[in-house]
Amino acid sequence: MNGQKRADIKSGIDVKIVLKEHQRCGTLTEGTVQRILTNSSTHPHGIKVKLTSGEVGRVKEIL
Repeated sequence: MNGQKRADIKSGIDVKIVLKEHQRCGTLTEGTVQRILTNSSTHPHGIKVKLTSGEVGRVKEIL
C-alpha cells in the first residue's frame, strides 16, 4: 500500500517514510507512526507523519 490516503494510516502502524533531506535520493526510514501531521484526506507525495523516534516524513509504504 502506498501512503497517499489518510484513512489508511493510523497511530501505531509500521510504515516506511522518506525524510525531507532524503527526498532526492529516496532513502526510506522504517518506524511506527506516533502522529499524523497532514490534515487533508489525500496527498500526492504521501501523508506526512511523525514517528515514535521523532522523525518526520511522508509515508511511501505501509507495512
